[in-house]
Amino acid sequence: MPAHEATTPPETAAAGTSGDPLASERAHLAASRAALRAMREDVQALDIRDVTANWVNAAVLQSQMDDRIKALADLAHTPLFFGRLDYLRPVGGEAAEGAEGEQFYIGRRHVHDAHGDPMVIDWRAPVSQPFYQASRNNPLDVDRRRRFGYTGGELTAYEDEHLTDPAEAEQTSKLLQAEIERPRVGPMRDIVATIQPEQDEIVRSGLGGTVCVQGGPGTGKTAVGLHRVAYLLYAHRERLARTGTLVIGPNRSFLHYIEQVLPALGELEVKQATVEDLVAARVEVRGTDEAAAAVIKGDARMAEVLRRAIRSHVTPPTEPVVVVRGSRRWRVPAYEIEEMVGELLARDMRYGAAHEALPQRIAHAVLVRMEEAGEAPDDRVQNAVARNPAVKAAVKAIWPAVDPAKLVLRLLTDAEFLGTHAEGLLTEEERKHLLAAKPARGVKSARWTAADAVLIDEAADLVERTHSLGHVVVDEAQDLSPMQYRAVGRRCSTGSATVLGDLAQGTTPWSTASWERALFHLGKPEAVVEELTAGFRVPREVIAYASRLLPAISPGLAPVESVREAPGSLAVREVADPESLDAAVVAACEESLRQEGSIGLIAADARVPALAAALAAAGHGHLSPGEETTAASRLTLVPASLAKGLEYDYVVLDEPAAVVDGEPDERTGLRRLYVALTRAVSGLTVLHAAPLPERLAA
Repeated sequence: MPAHEATTPPETAAAGTSGDPLASERAHLAASRAALRAMREDVQALDIRDVTANWVNAAVLQSQMDDRIKALADLAHTPLFFGRLDYLRPVGGEAAEGAEGEQFYIGRRHVHDAHGDPMVIDWRAPVSQPFYQASRNNPLDVDRRRRFGYTGGELTAYEDEHLTDPAEAEQTSKLLQAEIERPRVGPMRDIVATIQPEQDEIVRSGLGGTVCVQGGPGTGKTAVGLHRVAYLLYAHRERLARTGTLVIGPNRSFLHYIEQVLPALGELEVKQATVEDLVAARVEVRGTDEAAAAVIKGDARMAEVLRRAIRSHVTPPTEPVVVVRGSRRWRVPAYEIEEMVGELLARDMRYGAAHEALPQRIAHAVLVRMEEAGEAPDDRVQNAVARNPAVKAAVKAIWPAVDPAKLVLRLLTDAEFLGTHAEGLLTEEERKHLLAAKPARGVKSARWTAADAVLIDEAADLVERTHSLGHVVVDEAQDLSPMQYRAVGRRCSTGSATVLGDLAQGTTPWSTASWERALFHLGKPEAVVEELTAGFRVPREVIAYASRLLPAISPGLAPVESVREAPGSLAVREVADPESLDAAVVAACEESLRQEGSIGLIAADARVPALAAALAAAGHGHLSPGEETTAASRLTLVPASLAKGLEYDYVVLDEPAAVVDGEPDERTGLRRLYVALTRAVSGLTVLHAAPLPERLAA
């Protein structure tokens, strides 16, 4: 499977062409770009004045047109197509004897010519799937698969694979390997040109079910999740346009890193947020929890504590309700109202919905009495009775409104109230961890923590149902607490989810021990769990070194098997003099900067200030996580706590022992170290003055 480059005359001409196949492919690229420009200009030229009834319709239509124009942007350094499929026969039908098969160019978006004929097929279309799934054992009616190589935005090479030719030896695609290993500068890129069969199956799984992807470092789980969103938007656009989609990441730096993937695929409407963003609407988070308190607040038992506390506000009636209308008095006895209350409690309705239903129930009882007395009341009368001062007063006393933030504040400051509703759920010691040392006077003055905000979100959902989206993707999901899973699950209670994570990279005190438990708390126990074990990004030498930690951090988890061999990609250097460590780290960064691509200097959070000063003294500026690397600024200083999900061509890791010691326990520290060790795409240099952790020193 030789690769043909611009400087090398191709051995054979492409099917259906003559002369120089590379020139022919370049001509098709130029024609496709021209067709895309024409598609964009057609939208820009539309006059909506004659098709809109009012200014509201005009604004909506104009917004849709603006989005369409953005989606049709031609990105100079993003190739319109990356592959070609030559089928043995026409797709979708039988060909007459001797008829030639069809030919399709596979790219990031659909492009058609002035006659509506396709010049580039969207990678998500069914006809494109064999580009990812076809093999010699199962060619899927494909005669030839062609891959293209680009330099910048210029097509410079192609590579053919004849799937039905038994004489052609099977080889690893050099262009595919080069694309996977291409140096990284800037945010995360899409992987449409390199999706592997096992990844493609996950990407194209249906909207109706939830999928959980367990994937070690370099297996592409994040990219798979994002491309699954793009595929679902293609296959179910109308439905998801109504219900919405959301990508949830662990922090803002991570979201900034991935934010260009979907727009590069023409998808502009997907929202991105952290779990903290989802739940922070009701209170301002200004405080932090001790680990013990955060673990308890994140425990699923807190959901039942909150449910009990909310329902405790319901007080059985002791007096009848008497409604006066005109000269008549209508009486509903207390026992009858108590039956209504009992029925509402038994139905386990949202507290707020029951609060709204109770006055209607009482009003209906009054209407029954009116009808028995010979009157003919209608719905307007029932609504009027429901608003009667006597009914409103009774409902306020029986089923009062509940403020979620005030309820949580009371639980965290009132030992008696907490004890009553946590009885049999939380131990006395656990309740002590929950109670604030200095109770706040009110909701606004309280120093709410991130875990408190999740509790308030749970309480708010018990009062009023949270709006559900059509599809939610949650990445680095292993780090969520059970209560955070519940918060995410509420956002897709009537939709589906894609859950992405790696149990070995769980670095919070409450990180999940199994996907089965996590999916239960998410409300998706029926989800399919897929495991990606083939690594495409991290070199084999690097991932093997990091995998020495797996028995200690996640026993039983299969290590990643990297498909990439990169001799010399790992260097572990001991610095004899601890006082020279900073200088050695700076020297290692300078060594890495002589290579092409991005460089990440990862260190324990406590070491970051000293290393920043050392870099500055040596005349090296640096970026912070989330800031975009450029050709002129390629070095990022990364606190170990923010390294998860990020990738760099070359990583310099400072003092592994300090990374481990920076966490509250050894297991969490080793997991944090595992994350740091697996951020490198091309090379990893580890420098240490202190002894290495035992499993790495072996």
